[in-house]
Amino acid sequence: MNKKIPKISDSEYEIMKIIWKQNPIKSQDIVEQVDVANGWSEKTIKTMINRLLKKEAIDYKKDGKAYLYYPLIKEADYKKIENHSFLKRVYNGSLNAMFVHFIKDMKLSSKEIDELKNLLDEENE
Repeated sequence: MNKKIPKISDSEYEIMKIIWKQNPIKSQDIVEQVDVANGWSEKTIKTMINRLLKKEAIDYKKDGKAYLYYPLIKEADYKKIENHSFLKRVYNGSLNAMFVHFIKDMKLSSKEIDELKNLLDEENE
């Protein structure tokens, strides 16, 4: 992970999810997908695309009159940074505290608890 991951707002993240899923992609295709999901105006969406360009989270290439956008950062890298940030901010970096909270407060099913046990057992091998 050589590239510094920029801070991306929740709204910009909605745009990034589309670009990660489908790229390169025209701005009009982004507008159509976001508009359906969020009801945002085309101007708002294009403003967010421009912010992502300035933050160097995405870039574009020209295809005739159209601009095709593609990500400059990997989704997995972004999620890794955000996970660490969340853990540090909300649980003072304690993974145990987070798990205790989720296990007690989220009313996990027996199946979910078994899945967690299996995952922990796999990691412990």
